[in-house]
Amino acid sequence: MAVCILIIIAAAAYIAIPNPFHEDPDWKGIDKPIFVKGELMQYPAKGTGDSLQIPLPVLQSKIDPNIRYEQATQSIILTSSSHIMHLKEGSTKAELNMKPVQLRFAPEQQQQVIYVPLAALKQIYHIDVHEDPDTGAVILMRAGERVQYAKVSAGGSDQTVALRSEASIHAPVYNDVPDGANLRIWQTGDQWLKVQLDNGITGYMQQQAIRLGELTTIPVPAIPDNRVQTDWKGKKVNLAWEAVYEKRRDPHTIGELPGINVLSPTWFEIVDDSGNVRSKADMEYVNWAHHRGIEIWALLSNGFDADRTTEALSSYENRRRIITQILEYARIYQLDGINIDFENVHTTDGPNVTQFIRELKPLASEYSLVLSMDVTPKSNSELWSKFLDRQSLAPSLDYMMVMAYDEHWASSPKAGSVASLTWTEKAMQRVLEEDEVPADKLILGIPLYTRIWTEKSENGQTKVSSKAVGMESIAKLLAEKKLKPRLDPDTGQNYVEYKEKDVTYKIWIEDELSLTARVELARKLQLAGVASWTRSLGDERAWNTLSTFK
Repeated sequence: MAVCILIIIAAAAYIAIPNPFHEDPDWKGIDKPIFVKGELMQYPAKGTGDSLQIPLPVLQSKIDPNIRYEQATQSIILTSSSHIMHLKEGSTKAELNMKPVQLRFAPEQQQQVIYVPLAALKQIYHIDVHEDPDTGAVILMRAGERVQYAKVSAGGSDQTVALRSEASIHAPVYNDVPDGANLRIWQTGDQWLKVQLDNGITGYMQQQAIRLGELTTIPVPAIPDNRVQTDWKGKKVNLAWEAVYEKRRDPHTIGELPGINVLSPTWFEIVDDSGNVRSKADMEYVNWAHHRGIEIWALLSNGFDADRTTEALSSYENRRRIITQILEYARIYQLDGINIDFENVHTTDGPNVTQFIRELKPLASEYSLVLSMDVTPKSNSELWSKFLDRQSLAPSLDYMMVMAYDEHWASSPKAGSVASLTWTEKAMQRVLEEDEVPADKLILGIPLYTRIWTEKSENGQTKVSSKAVGMESIAKLLAEKKLKPRLDPDTGQNYVEYKEKDVTYKIWIEDELSLTARVELARKLQLAGVASWTRSLGDERAWNTLSTFK
């Protein structure tokens, strides 16, 4: 019995006695270790003070995964919603929003790791850094991050509190911390807190020995409202694309467009591998639209040339050339916005498309240009859908137009609707839910054309073909042939079918019925607007119906 009592007493004594042994954290001896929220980063910093440089892998993992490094030109591109900065290894010459700036220290490469000067990072990301003069430790804090500061409460100036490697008094001691020492708290618990000293050492300290201080948010500079936030707040976009071919059209023959507040003429196209842009812009058209209170968001396309797109977007220099030209055209022609329409793009070039939009956004904002982009509904198509990272694109766009049409395309092997209502709603829901694009950025693309399908039996097989026509052409056809459409409940559209000789004609009609349903869908989903392809295929019925979406 006595033996048992002695064992219990010994165990109790062990439980109550703190571990007196000390050990160094495993990063001791590393020059310029970097910490984020108390976590040691894989790569250290280099330099000190104004010459401090942060390794690119740390920046990409903890600050911005979209920092771009292009090895061929040794370019580093930093982007935010209001700035784009271009740096090059070994050079103190840089660009900020495509204007030259001079750096005090150049980016460098050491042991195959790129190091970026702190000054450039602060200008773009507004990070905060604490550098300890004794250990060289660098504590990196992101803009917007909340940091709980505290002080050690040891009970007197000659007292210390143990900072331990784990949340237990039996864990080894990293540091005997004097009364009043500064702490950053990274993790809370009932009895133990995970804290970090200014010298970088991170460990656990009992809550009773800590006196909480200020809860600070690392400042995020205010970004001025751009054009969309001021001019378009609370308003719905009612856009019509204007397909512009080689022959110039006199805008004065267009007539009234009730409800339309934006026109997007297809004026600009990337025409070569270097990123040169061809223009078909028309100042008379701009003046005509502005006189009617209609904004011009001119369209820039990639010419739907996949290989050309690969080259034109492959480097900062080429993307810069595109952006410089489109901004100059915007100035010359007094444009209100730019609409990007890149189609037929290799899936592997998707990241370059997203990077192009990230680089264009701050310049568009600086020029007070609304930036929008046309995207297809989600599908497994390699060239038409999969290259689009809609979720990553959305933060850099004011608006995203979903071209919700061509459910059955021109050469489809089966006749069908250009855009049935159920298919259209599903396409929009997928972008809203799967890609988390906000409804107030999303615009429903609406077809103003109809395909006339022909089915003809040849050698025991049905040959299918189609041609696209506008609303007036269909109305004229129905009148000439005295055809009576009926509602097709599967598509939510009026449908007509007729035969001539050995050919069957099938038409799913775009008219007031279907357009009203599309407006109701946009209203139900609380979308930012509607966009119609194309202005020349619509008629007064279209504009009157679409104008009800306000």
